[in-house]
Parts: sequence; structure tokens; C-alpha cells
Amino acid sequence: MKIHVHLIAPYASMLSIVEECVPLFPDLHIECSVGDLENGVELAVAAERAGADIIVSRGGTARSIKRSVTIPVIDVQLSGYDMIRSLLLASSLKEKTAIVGFPNVTSGAQAIIDLLDLPLKAFTVTEPREVPSLVLDLKSRDYKQIAGDVITLKTANEYGLKGFLIQSGRESVRSALEDARLVYGYLHRNDQLVRVFERFLQSAYPNLVVADERNRIVYARTGDFERNPLTEERIAALGAKLDQDAAGLSEKLTIDGQHLVAEGFKHRIDDKEYTLYTLRKNGNPGSSHAGISTFYPEDSGPLIEASSEIRRLTAQLRLLYRETERVCLYGPQGSGKNFIVDCVHRELSPNGQMMTIDLKHADLAEISNASLDGIATIKMLHASQAEEELLRDFFAKIAERGIRLFLIENASPDERLLSIFDAVRLAMPSLSERKEDILPLAQAFLSDCHQKLGTNAVKIQEAAAKLLENRDYAYGIDGLRRLIKELALNETDYVIQAETVRKATTEHSPPNRWQMPAGTLKEIEKQVIEAVLREENHNQSRTAERLGINRATLWRKLKE
Repeated sequence: MKIHVHLIAPYASMLSIVEECVPLFPDLHIECSVGDLENGVELAVAAERAGADIIVSRGGTARSIKRSVTIPVIDVQLSGYDMIRSLLLASSLKEKTAIVGFPNVTSGAQAIIDLLDLPLKAFTVTEPREVPSLVLDLKSRDYKQIAGDVITLKTANEYGLKGFLIQSGRESVRSALEDARLVYGYLHRNDQLVRVFERFLQSAYPNLVVADERNRIVYARTGDFERNPLTEERIAALGAKLDQDAAGLSEKLTIDGQHLVAEGFKHRIDDKEYTLYTLRKNGNPGSSHAGISTFYPEDSGPLIEASSEIRRLTAQLRLLYRETERVCLYGPQGSGKNFIVDCVHRELSPNGQMMTIDLKHADLAEISNASLDGIATIKMLHASQAEEELLRDFFAKIAERGIRLFLIENASPDERLLSIFDAVRLAMPSLSERKEDILPLAQAFLSDCHQKLGTNAVKIQEAAAKLLENRDYAYGIDGLRRLIKELALNETDYVIQAETVRKATTEHSPPNRWQMPAGTLKEIEKQVIEAVLREENHNQSRTAERLGINRATLWRKLKE
């Protein structure tokens, strides 16, 4: 009979590594799922109910799972190779970076940082609750990027910093599975009576969360919800209210658009106090409308401000946002208009929701009757397609509430639309107008591929970077992101090579329209030579070969 091992990966790119390890363990029945923190706990509890013998996970997710299941939990440890690879990648992003983690991570990280002289610094925590205050302190000290496990990543993103995940490689996963096999050999299955009591508890409380005196979740099973709605921060707030009323707590909450009721009761067992929270859904989350979405914008990457054009634009947007001025931001498709507005919203209204209204699909008359409670910012697309009277009525409604408004257009809007909202018109530069942003964006996209897809490359060769910088991107930032993803998937090395870029751009780029060079025959000849020389990254041998001349002739013509 095979040992039933359930591996819970805190991030999706870990699954491909697990799949490579499965054939090495024919005596294990290995199942995989993806979930971090509270969601990982829910998956682990479900796996235990389904008969799993051992859970394998990583970092903070593994620590949380250990408090919520009665079967062994194996923690995937980081190898030295994992640490070196991740630290080199973090240092290549040119941001002031801190490593935050438990001693087993930071001790090794600091040793590698010292040996390789990397521009990083490690900070140690002993409890997950220490992470938020430390991250806030690092933010005040102008750190831009925080590297660590999933808890560190999530906390960094919540405070507006770039979170960088230190990933586990094949060696670490294989070692954890070997440990799972050994642990199972030493331990017996849990007592059947414990399982019976567990089933009774599940039938009585289908949505149950238990927290200790420090508001840490020690047990969570919330089957009626996609993920546990009660984070430790929300439990702390509920616990403060419960302290004022020892009889119990009944609180109505709205979380991620869901209305629910949380009831809490304190229980003392021996010398420790626990709080039991039961959850139930309460009513409907509200009617939805076509073309409208309400959400908290997630951090989908850094705001690259290497170019003076973007620095000037973001400064203008921040100023107008603070003054509650209406803005019409226009620019070509793929220039990043929506992204930059999301970044300004997250920075200046971190606790407010954003509403996006696409008037190509939405009925503004119907939306005008919708609730705007909790909305801090509205993005309106294709506003010119709505009736002027409806636009004026809607503007009056949001103006009296102090809601910020951004009109997003691909082309410069007419004066009629601007006058309706009394909006300031700002132009979003295309990617070709801010070449300085190309390489930082490319490195950020490469890091994203490594994190999400498990690709090898963590750096871009200088010659490859020049090819990327000199390329035109007809589809703007989206085109650059697709190209980097293709390069990352095709590159077998840890560095994106110029040849990989040259091959990808040659195969998929439409031929350039030929234009007559200006000047005399000798001047035209020199222009052609210099153009080919640039394309070959100033390699004179390849340039001469393409031109059908020898190197001596090429050298002579360059000197003329």
C-alpha cells in the first residue's frame, strides 16, 4: 500500500518541480495543490479528511498547517543553491532589497550575501506577527523590495512594497519527500477515535476558525467560502470587540463583496485561552452590472519610473489625485494607462475600492442607481459613447462624495467630454517615447516569469539588453511582456542571451518597410555599415560576413 502524501505548494511554479520528482518515489502516492497561508491550511485540512498520511509544504504555510492538522507536516527547506539563485536574482533588480525571514533562512542568506558581496541585507524574525512591523520599518528606511517566504511576500505587497519570493528547487523538494517517507516509517496513523470526534465537529460547525491568545489561527475550516475570510488582522479586530463583551460576539462583515456574520466565543483550556469563531453567509452580495467591476487593485508589478516622462506624469497624477481633480489620461493601447492609475490609487487610497466602468458594455443609467459605498476611485472607459445628460448626472453624484475620477482614452478626447467632467487632459507616453523604462520593465517581467512559471533565466545579457532597447514595440508594454515571456521559456541558460533575442525577434517581427537613405553614395554606404554593425552588437566579424566583405575592408571603410 502506497503512502499518501499531499504536497501543498504556496506558489504555482513549484508544481512543475514536484512533477519532475514524482517518478523518483514509486512507493508514494503524491497529490499536489496550490495554496498559501490560510488557503493552504484549508487544503491541508481537506487532504487530511481525504485520508492523507503526510502533508508537505513550505515556510509560513507549513508552520500554519502544523497547527491545524493532526498528521505529520514536512517543511520543504531551502538549499544553498536555492538561496544563491534567488539572492542573485533579487540583487539584479536594482532596488534596495531586504531579506526577511526566520533564522533558518536569514543565517544562510547573510553568509551568501557576505561571500558574494551582494547589495542586500538580511533581517530575522522569530514569529510571523513580527513581519508587519519590520516591513513598515524597512519601508521607512527606503527599502523598495522585500524577499522572503509567502508571508513576507504578502505583507510587503500590502504595504506597497515589491515582494520577492525565495523559491525552492528540485533538491529541496526531493529531500522533503524523502523525509516524508522516513517519518511515515516511524509514526503510526492517528487514533481512529480522534477522527470520529473530528467528523462530529465538522457536522456541527461547517465554518469554524480557532485563534489563540495572540490572535494566531490554530485551526480553520471554512468550506462555504473559497478561502478563509478571517485573516489574523481581522481576528485581532474582532478579539478587541469580544474583550468588551464576555458574553460573546456577533458581527456583520463584508469581505471581498461577500456579506457574512461572524460569531465569537472565548474558551479557556488549562492555562491558555482560545477564541472560537463560527461563520455563515448573510444575504446577497448585491446585483452585478455588465461592464462594471468593483475591487481592491492588487500589486501586479513595480511602477517603473526610470524615464523623466513617467516621473513627471506620476507626479502630476499624484498631485491631481490629492486635490480630487478629474483626469483624462489618454495614450496608445498598451502604454500602461490603467496600470499607472491603479498604482496611484493603491498608494494614496490603500483602503478604498476602485470601480471600473466600461461604457462600451455598461448602462450608465443602471449604474447610477448602484451603491458607491467604499469607492475611492472610478476609472471610466469609452466615456464618449454615453449620453451627455447621463454623464453629467453621474458626475454630480460622484463629485458630492469626493470620489476621484479618471477617464481612460486611447486618443485625445474632444473638448465636449472634458467640459462635462471639468477634467484635466494628460498624455501617457508610449514605450518608444520612454526607452529608459524598457530594461527595468524587461527585468521585472523576467522576474515574474521566474516566480510564476519556474523559468531558468534571472538576468539579461548586456548585448541582449541593447537589442531589446533598440526594438520598436507596436503593442507597447503588453508586447514587451509577451516577448520577455517567450524569451524566458526558450532560454536554457540563467542569462537571456543576445542570440535568443535575435532569433525571437527575427522569427516573429514583420519585415521593416525599406526607406531610401539620404546623402551621397559614400554616405549611404557608411549608414548601411553602421546599421548592420549596431544589429550585430559591434561584432566586426559578423558584420563583415553579412556585408560580404573581409574585416580589413570593413575597418578601412569605418575609418574613411
